[in-house]
Amino acid sequence: MPRGVRVLKRRSGVKINVEVECSPEEARRFMGLPDLAPVHEKYLATLTNSMDGVVAPDLIENMMRSWMPMGDAGMGMWRKMFESSNK
Repeated sequence: MPRGVRVLKRRSGVKINVEVECSPEEARRFMGLPDLAPVHEKYLATLTNSMDGVVAPDLIENMMRSWMPMGDAGMGMWRKMFESSNK
């Protein structure tokens, strides 16, 4: 081989694209992810009850602190929203 000439090596790989049509529920099951629908429904019911004055705002605040890593600034936003909804 002459000096200064390089040989380019190609990788012999195959690229395959697969498109799958499925619902979000089917994709969740296929990937083995947990069904969080009951937790979501309970969360929404608790928030709705809190806004209607059935549940104490402190209980909601503690629940949201444990579920959402938003920090104190985010919790302040939620606190103001709940306080304004109770007036």
